Amino acid sequence: MSSQIRLDSSTAADRPDALPQAPAKPLRKRLRKLTPYLFVAPALLIYGSFVIYPMLDSLFVSFTNWDGMAEEYQFVGLDNYRKILADPVSVLALKNNIVWTVVMLAVPTILGLLLALGLNRNIRGKTLFRSFFYAPAILPLVGVAGIWSWMFDPNLGLINTTLTKLGLGALTHQWLGDPSTALYAVMVAGIWQGLGFPMVLYLAGLQSIPTDQYEAARIDGAKPLRQFWHITMPWLMETHIVVVTLAVIASFKVFDLIYSMTYGGPGQATQVLASWQYFQTFQFFHAGYGSALTWVIAVILLVVTIPYIRIMSRRSAAS
Repeated sequence: MSSQIRLDSSTAADRPDALPQAPAKPLRKRLRKLTPYLFVAPALLIYGSFVIYPMLDSLFVSFTNWDGMAEEYQFVGLDNYRKILADPVSVLALKNNIVWTVVMLAVPTILGLLLALGLNRNIRGKTLFRSFFYAPAILPLVGVAGIWSWMFDPNLGLINTTLTKLGLGALTHQWLGDPSTALYAVMVAGIWQGLGFPMVLYLAGLQSIPTDQYEAARIDGAKPLRQFWHITMPWLMETHIVVVTLAVIASFKVFDLIYSMTYGGPGQATQVLASWQYFQTFQFFHAGYGSALTWVIAVILLVVTIPYIRIMSRRSAAS
């Protein structure tokens, strides 16, 4: 009977309608492949909920006339973006952003490099001086605005009071009340607050330069200025890229100082894109137009950051 059973089983296996069964993968291997995705899933869920979805929703709103509260809205296509080019305040805000960017690129970057060069030497109290110049960078921007709003006060402010005591009363001015000086007065506060960050970056870059480079240059008779142009500046190239990129990004995102010191005034003289976007969205209830301004800022920043990321990626790969 056992031989009959073996015969029947072999006959069943040789049937043409019998399908071969693939060996089942162990459950442990399948779970092991899913493990990385399970660890990443919470972060992706949070990022998608609080970053990706709001971005896409804002992009959609920019093509509508939604006021931010109504249940109904109308799709208007590119009308909001066309309105930006026709709106004189938006054009003025873009010009102010460009002026702010140029000034904040030039002044804090140059002064930060000079301070880093001076404080990189073996001088007494250099740690104290570094802390002194970096301290404004850690202050809240609203606090910085309060300090400088008081200093620019036309009656009780430190600047006008000092000028009067020095016999220079003719130079006193309503710094934040005059459309021709208000934006530059706010820039002074921005420079004071933003000076420490590039200084720290340049200090880190200077300390990474091998000292034997300077020793060899001195042996060859190179003067300090020649050492600066042919050793210091090339070695600081990556630091320059970081400082310039971050300065441009911060310049087009500036909002706190403008809002706290001038509220976009006098008139609309100190409006920038971020502050005008805020007023349009939350003061005038033009959420569609405000979202379009937001995406203009985003596109400008992408134009700046994408080359920066590519350059730094190439340098990292080369090293």
